Amino acid sequence: MDLVLEVCDSFLFDKLYSTVLPASLAAGIPPQWQQRLVLNAGVNNQTLLQDSLFHLNNLPRVSKEVYGETPFLLGMTKDTFGSLLGRTNILRQVLSLWAVVTVFGWMLYLMSASFSYMFIFDRSVFNHPRYLKNQMALEIKLAISAIPWMSLLTVPWFALELHGYSKLYFYVDTKNHGIRNILLEFLSFIFFTDCGVYFGHRFLHYPPVYKRLHKPHHKWLVCTPFASHAFHPVDGYIQSLPYHLYPMLMPLNKVSYLLLFTFVNCWTVMIHDGNHMANSRVVNGTACHTVHHLYFNYNYGQFTTLWDRIGGSYRRPEDELFDPGLKDEETMKRQVQEIESYIKEVEGDEASDRVYGTEESLKKVN
Repeated sequence: MDLVLEVCDSFLFDKLYSTVLPASLAAGIPPQWQQRLVLNAGVNNQTLLQDSLFHLNNLPRVSKEVYGETPFLLGMTKDTFGSLLGRTNILRQVLSLWAVVTVFGWMLYLMSASFSYMFIFDRSVFNHPRYLKNQMALEIKLAISAIPWMSLLTVPWFALELHGYSKLYFYVDTKNHGIRNILLEFLSFIFFTDCGVYFGHRFLHYPPVYKRLHKPHHKWLVCTPFASHAFHPVDGYIQSLPYHLYPMLMPLNKVSYLLLFTFVNCWTVMIHDGNHMANSRVVNGTACHTVHHLYFNYNYGQFTTLWDRIGGSYRRPEDELFDPGLKDEETMKRQVQEIESYIKEVEGDEASDRVYGTEESLKKVN
């Protein structure tokens, strides 16, 4: 995340902070408080993005692992972007990270879900009796409101990375199996996070937890791509934990981390798009996740069916999910009846909620 923050600081935040909180404000703050708050510390502005310049100019680095702990380059002085909050200030880092992750999260969600909706999404979902009135607008509203809170919960992990408490690295040693190691990191990342998401997801289906956190996401029994991020914020955060734990425990290239972070979000959109292109017994794709939304207690995994098979929660998607000719009224009636039985099992007395009413659902296919 230091690479992203470096770009954002250089092109936006340095000037913004120096305008809103200029260094001159320090004159009215007692020295002891300046020291405690690390105000106007004076170290700073370049990080790993500029390592090559350090090497060429034989300039020392204060700390290669801590964001901003670097002497200035190319004649820059302490006052070039003078702000009360320097790049090393934890309050500034938290505010900047929250803004960056929120805006990036909104953009990635809206762009990937919109692309999927326009070019991939199976619009026959609209005919399903369990598709809710104005559902897509409700999905977008929940996701847009949840992303800032999910981002805020995530910021401490990125702050730890900025301060060197992870195993993220930048340079790749191409002479000593560096490329091979990156490929192995991709595989181990998928394996580790697939396992973590499986157990986190199963925990969210524990009835007391489900009713408080995971139920909002299961309001969408048949999904559009915009359901992908329509979570309770704590629910979304719990399912994201394996992605933040991995670089704390295992080596991972920083560029790979950004690519994988983007891939995970796009994958999450894809498994909610209703387009069942393949009925794989290995990949936990759209069809498997559709089964999860329809029948609750199956297919908790993210990328593969491995952990569902080990945990006894795998359910093979039905053939009618793949054959448009089988998506008839009888099939939808049967699905609705089976869905209702699962809702009563999972939610008990709350299953009488109007949004889940059997009678209203069946009217749509009669």
